[in-house]
Amino acid sequence: MNSNQPADLRFSFAGFAERGGRTGEHKDGWGIAFHTRRGVRLFRDERPSIDSPLAEQMKRRRIKASNVVAHIRKATQGNITQQNCHPFTRTLWGRAWSFAHNGDLKGFYPDAGRYDVEGDTDSERAFCYLLSGLAERFDQQPSRRALYVAVSELAAEIAVHGVFNFLLSDGDTLFAHCSTQLHYVSRSYPFAQASLIDCERSIDLSRHNGPDDRMAVIATQPLTHDETWHAFVPGELKMFAGGHVVEAASLRLPQHSCLSQCAA
Repeated sequence: MNSNQPADLRFSFAGFAERGGRTGEHKDGWGIAFHTRRGVRLFRDERPSIDSPLAEQMKRRRIKASNVVAHIRKATQGNITQQNCHPFTRTLWGRAWSFAHNGDLKGFYPDAGRYDVEGDTDSERAFCYLLSGLAERFDQQPSRRALYVAVSELAAEIAVHGVFNFLLSDGDTLFAHCSTQLHYVSRSYPFAQASLIDCERSIDLSRHNGPDDRMAVIATQPLTHDETWHAFVPGELKMFAGGHVVEAASLRLPQHSCLSQCAA
């Protein structure tokens, strides 16, 4: 989730957590990272989200954040341990970054970069490779345009190894890359009612949001059945800031950039 104001994600998380063993097969752990003004708050558990006492707490706990990255795991590489649960977090340019990956990267064992890999998953190796690549390109936080181009190029390098759907956030901007499946919904005034697909729960968003509030929620598959969800194009990288998509046209990307190559 990316929003222009700190927002409460309990409603969406309630449906999302059902996919960790009840309505979905991702039963090998889960995690959630909240980016707040004080930094990132990370919660992870190797148990399925439907059986996790921590997940139950998250459904009731009111933590507001402008960027949230959540993940339910189906292990393709690595043991079922808390250490291997996503999201992963690291610090770059004095900011906390979080990352979650859905997919499987074959034969991806890059040389050690600036970040140590603590677990044994392809996902954490990809995250460390991404951040190492950004650190090598820029000594400090670059412009949004330059950051988008760099993430796009690094994602293309990794994606040749397999399925690489991912979310990446620095607490301000959220990047979403689609290899196979990814969807997003935009929520803004006038807010309407939303009903979850995975459990019987609805919310009148107009009662919890003001006319200036704006947010985007990204998921592999839509979480609600009465909102308009937009499908990503395979190979596409989208950047979200202030609760909406930053259109590629506004970044004035050159025609030969990785974006045009990946989306082709």
